[in-house]
Amino acid sequence: MAVTDTLEAQMARRGLEMLGACHKLSDQHELLLVSALLRDFTAAEADQLGSTMLKIRARPGQLLIAEGESSDWMMLLLTGTVDVGKRRIGADPESQDPHDVTRLAVLKEGAVIGEMSMLDGEPRYASCWALSEVEAAVLSRGAVTQLINLQPAVGAKLLVKLTQLLAQRLRNTSSQLVKVLTKQDAAT
Repeated sequence: MAVTDTLEAQMARRGLEMLGACHKLSDQHELLLVSALLRDFTAAEADQLGSTMLKIRARPGQLLIAEGESSDWMMLLLTGTVDVGKRRIGADPESQDPHDVTRLAVLKEGAVIGEMSMLDGEPRYASCWALSEVEAAVLSRGAVTQLINLQPAVGAKLLVKLTQLLAQRLRNTSSQLVKVLTKQDAAT
């Protein structure tokens, strides 16, 4: 990714429709209740966060995040359903065969995708595709920095919520790993 590559340019190359800034995030009352990221935000705080985010729309089947790419943004799903998948070990990275991808999750409105790469700048761990029409709010690392500088309380709350989400995912992954290792031990 080039330094001058804007968030809008990255989304446009993906073929995603740009809908402008995500103003009045608080108008989506149900989203504030179901989203683990937004659950503790006041309406005003949600609006401050939303004003730093780019709202996009994707058609069913459209790629939102590509495994292995480097980028510095995440998405909050506003509407729709997203499939999260990872290429099988040894599969050709260019392969379009659906059997070469293992489904990791199906996510709905309120979920966050891509937060690990936004925070650490490392390549994406998995790919995400729209299963239905999807609207999402895209947050860049630069926007987080700006939010921390201009609205420190909202920026801090955002970072705490992201940390909590990552900790929960790590716990879930660790639990799944223990189950697999326990089955392997029982089989030997």
